Amino acid sequence: MRTFFEFFAGGGMVRAGLGSGWSCRFANDFDAKKGAAYCANWGDNEMVVDDIRNLSPDDMDGTPDLVWGSFPCQDLSLAGGGAGLKGDRSGTFYPFISIMKELQDRDRAPSIIALENVVGTLTSHKGNDFQAICDALNDLGYRYGALIVDASLFVPQSRPRLFVIAVKHDVILPAGVTGDGPEQPWHTAALRRETAKLSDYQRENWIWWSMPEPGKREADFCDLIEDKPKSVDWHTASETTAILSMMSGVNLAKVETAKAAKKRMVGAIYKRTRWEHGIKVQRAEVRFDDIAGCLRTPAGGSSRQLIMTVHGSEIRTRLISTRETARLMGLPDSYKLPEKYNQAYHLTGDGVAVPVVRHIAENIFEPILELNTEVDLMDGGCDTLQEECSTESTGSRSR
Repeated sequence: MRTFFEFFAGGGMVRAGLGSGWSCRFANDFDAKKGAAYCANWGDNEMVVDDIRNLSPDDMDGTPDLVWGSFPCQDLSLAGGGAGLKGDRSGTFYPFISIMKELQDRDRAPSIIALENVVGTLTSHKGNDFQAICDALNDLGYRYGALIVDASLFVPQSRPRLFVIAVKHDVILPAGVTGDGPEQPWHTAALRRETAKLSDYQRENWIWWSMPEPGKREADFCDLIEDKPKSVDWHTASETTAILSMMSGVNLAKVETAKAAKKRMVGAIYKRTRWEHGIKVQRAEVRFDDIAGCLRTPAGGSSRQLIMTVHGSEIRTRLISTRETARLMGLPDSYKLPEKYNQAYHLTGDGVAVPVVRHIAENIFEPILELNTEVDLMDGGCDTLQEECSTESTGSRSR
């Protein structure tokens, strides 16, 4: 059974994505409400609710195959204050790295470290924060690479995220998990630009991870909508009219196009402040492309996503339900959500899309660990096998 530690675990969406073939040996989150949701779904044996600065390897059981850290994004996101890795929240990356160093000193370092955060991490402080992450992993003795994965490949939600995946230098990489260079869609123009800025020393340890593209996404946004949600109510006619009055001509035209479709159309709405003729105005902006906008943690009314259903002349609006947010993250309906709306929205909006984790695990983590387990079990021939795998791994995965 493969083992893992999950830091900044939230409600355990990484655990859901890794699946039953993995055993969690330790989980941590600072937020007691998220910790309660984690325990409600996974039991309370592994979760430790505490500031990561208060933790040590003594709190953790065994040597994990994988350590996952989705450290806070607030100081790295475009909507944040721009403090980057020096901020109080995103700066928890450094205590995380300190724990990795302590595990290493005790000969308990994981074979794989995976970090997840917003794409803005790449350009935070003109790329210096991304380079600092690479330096920290390099100092630990790991090789590393990065992927940009948009959850919309798997679920109907626009949610691009940066995944930095690092492996110990003595870990053998099987053929197919690496490529000769960047690949679409995983290595975007932004990632390639920031990678080009790395020093020669940093690039020596860079890995171009390779994954197959997933098949066509099965569900559209309209497939996930509840007709009778329990966590929210449909708006009154006057409330819906008020939302329509906040739309620009461009967005009202989208509504008219949806009315002419002669089938039920579901749109996602965010309220945003725009400058028009030198004046700040609040606008309701809608999209009818079968994809929800990126879920965000609710810090105010403008950050809560609304939905609009249009069927001919009938137009209805409401807040997105908490179960719908969970479905947009790839969680099953059996997943237990907090009863309070904001708590549930915060939990899902701050998580990692479950099928994205599964895809990375299936195509990178598990092949690496399977090969290295086979090598460990061999009585001889390890050097030969390592040489063969290292040679093969320089080629791209066949498609």
